[in-house]
Amino acid sequence: MISADSKTRLLLRLLYLETTNLDSRSTTTAGIREFRGFSTFLKKIGNCICGRNGDMGSEGPKNVVIHVTGFKKFQGVAENPTETIVDNLKDFVDKRGLPAGVTLGSCTILETAGDGALPTLYKVLESGTAATNDDKNEQIVWLHLGVNNGALRFAIERLAANEATFLCPDELGWQPLQHPIVPEDGEISCTRETCCSIEEVLRFLKKKGYEVTISDDAGRFVCNYVYYHSLRFAEQKGYKSLFVHVPSFLRIDEETQMHFVASLIEAIASTCQ
Repeated sequence: MISADSKTRLLLRLLYLETTNLDSRSTTTAGIREFRGFSTFLKKIGNCICGRNGDMGSEGPKNVVIHVTGFKKFQGVAENPTETIVDNLKDFVDKRGLPAGVTLGSCTILETAGDGALPTLYKVLESGTAATNDDKNEQIVWLHLGVNNGALRFAIERLAANEATFLCPDELGWQPLQHPIVPEDGEISCTRETCCSIEEVLRFLKKKGYEVTISDDAGRFVCNYVYYHSLRFAEQKGYKSLFVHVPSFLRIDEETQMHFVASLIEAIASTCQ
C-alpha cells in the first residue's frame, strides 16, 4: 500500500506536469474539454489519497462499531421479540462471527416510553460512543430494533417524523397527540432521514433470501420517537443511525430473526467501510 505522503507527492507532481501542459491550451474548446477531463482525473487521484473513507492520511477501510437497541414490552405486546434478540445477540454473534473490521458494540434494552425515558436514551447514546470519540478511522452506527406485530416481513425505516401521537399510553403513562418531538426543529411535518445506504443494505439482505422492504413510515409511537432523537444525535456527532422493524416470532421464528439481525449488521458495515 502506498503511504499517504507518497500519494500526496505523486498528486503534486502530476498536477504540476498536467497544469504545465494545459496552460497554453486552456482557452481553446479542445483545451476546455481536456481540462474537464483533467478535473475528473484529479478527483480519482484525490480518492486514491484520501482512501475509501474520505479521511486524508487514513489507511484502509474504516472500522465499524454497531450499537444495537431493542424495546421491552408495551400495551398489546406482552413479549417483545426485540428484547429477546438484543439480549441474545452478543452470544449469537460470538459464535457466528463478524467480518474483519466490524464490531458489535453495546446491546441495550430500552423502556418503551417517550418523554419520560429521554434522559436514559441519551445516556445510552452517549455512553456507547464515549470511548471512540478520538478514533477518526472508526464509524459509529446505532441500530434500533422495534416490533411491528402485524408485519409479515422486515422493514428498514428510511426516516422519522417530528411527531409523537401515541394511540395508547407508553409504559410510563405518557400519551401525546400531535406533539412535536423536538419543538425547535419546527412543525410535526418535519422529518429526518437516515444517511445509511439503505438501498445497498436492502440488496444485501435480499440476496440472503430475507423478506425485507424499505418503509417511509415508522409510525408515530415510541419507535419513531426514539428514531427521531437518534437521527438528530447521530447528525450532530457525525455518526449514523438506522431503525428496522421486525415481525413477531409468530410470523418469523426467533432463529431466523437472529440470523437476519446478524446479516443486517454485516450489511450496514459493508456500506460504511
